Amino acid sequence: MSKTDNGANLGFENRMWAAADKLRGHMDASEYKHVVLGLIFLKYISDAFQAKYEQLETTQDTEYTDPEDRDEYLAANIFWVPPEARWARLQAGAKQSTIGKLVDNAMAAIEKENPTLRGVLPQDYARPSLDKHRLGELIDIIGKIGLGDEAARSKDILGRVYEYFLGRFAAAEGKGGGEFYTPQCVVKLLVRMLEPYKGRVYDPCCGSGGMFVQSKRFVEEHGGRLGDIALYGQESNATTWRLAMMNLAIRGLDANLGGFYADSFHKDLHQDLRADFVLANPPFNMSDWGGERLRENARWKYGIPPVNNANYAWIQHFIHHLSPTGVAGFVMANGSMSTNTTSEGEIRRGIIEADLVDCMIALPGQLFYTTQIPVCLWFLARNKKNGRFRDRRGHTLFIDARKLGALIDRTHKDFSDQEIDRVAATYHAWRGEQEAEEYADVPGFCKSAAIEEIREHGYVLTPGRYVGAAEDTGVPFDQKMAELTATLNKQFAESAALEKEIEKNLAALGFEVKK
Repeated sequence: MSKTDNGANLGFENRMWAAADKLRGHMDASEYKHVVLGLIFLKYISDAFQAKYEQLETTQDTEYTDPEDRDEYLAANIFWVPPEARWARLQAGAKQSTIGKLVDNAMAAIEKENPTLRGVLPQDYARPSLDKHRLGELIDIIGKIGLGDEAARSKDILGRVYEYFLGRFAAAEGKGGGEFYTPQCVVKLLVRMLEPYKGRVYDPCCGSGGMFVQSKRFVEEHGGRLGDIALYGQESNATTWRLAMMNLAIRGLDANLGGFYADSFHKDLHQDLRADFVLANPPFNMSDWGGERLRENARWKYGIPPVNNANYAWIQHFIHHLSPTGVAGFVMANGSMSTNTTSEGEIRRGIIEADLVDCMIALPGQLFYTTQIPVCLWFLARNKKNGRFRDRRGHTLFIDARKLGALIDRTHKDFSDQEIDRVAATYHAWRGEQEAEEYADVPGFCKSAAIEEIREHGYVLTPGRYVGAAEDTGVPFDQKMAELTATLNKQFAESAALEKEIEKNLAALGFEVKK
């Protein structure tokens, strides 16, 4: 697997995926992902429990510990796994026709013993449509992989496997996959831009929790303390909410997801929250968001959003939940940068005139599983003169990143870490952060524009309008073609020479190469 392939590189994922894919039959990926991810979660907490159990067993004579004492596990922040839910018992029953019922009973027992997991774990493994023979095969494969012991946890193997599967399921589901998964490179870019070291982090459409996971990773990689960030989120889809709860639980993340699934527009579970960081990837161009029932609302400070598109409802929801010095970074459909449909143009004008737009980034197409069309990133700042950075009032940074990224398969692109660093470093330099390089406009890539220029462009926020074209190298067309031809001829000659060398070596081994 390439380094850009949004997931782990552990050597066994493809075997696990092949086994999981066998389960599909007539099931949609949206269904069987819960079968697979539920088992992976169960194996993880069982491994973590077993590792602690063995430790307590070896010390019970000297430290008078009891491996069956539930409190020993709670004190170590490890889920208590009752005997009927331990992986060894499931493994022993993997070939039985009752394996589905055994798994359901295990899930129910774990939920009963661990209040934070109540209503979270899938419990429909006994249903007739789930092939029990293949379920047993999957349990056998997962059983050979250590996920929750100390060594595995130190490498975050479970987290990486979980991430890998989320990405694969998103690809398998196609359009619907984006409802629970944002490509890791996009999440990483958002987090690197905003740098959530300390404060309240909020995602009102959190999917499977990727923004929170990446925020945790950022804090750890930069020497911060996890206790310095507080995570708040919400998710309207019941099964996706459960995915998020499992995803956070396996990483030991304590996030407030409201206690149940709910629609952020119609049942805001964090009404009083004013976040320091908003990170989000809302559904693109959502037409059935129930806007006709929300014509008057305190969140619509810059105008009433249209009932047939939720983009500007989301944007104003994010702004509403920002603290006085808060910043927001989120994904939006490209149309949001220029639309004048119904009230959207006036809302955008109000947001720009309020000097909230800090940075706009145009992304290349093919990054998302939800859509092949390109999307953009918005970055809003409640106060561009907040003391942490230079005074940026009256200016917005535009970055055109459409030429970045590389194909990882026939239909999807990904950003490399170097490209993410380049974009984020440009923003940090523009903000005037300490230790950042001095900012300078780069034709074709980035431009700092005054609000007067944005007015001249009719309040359109498309970066391509501002950054202009890349500088011409001055090399004549004939010369460029000659250089390209020479390069291709050289590559062809090297390829032919390599082919002859291979044929020579095969002949020396007694193989005849037919042409």
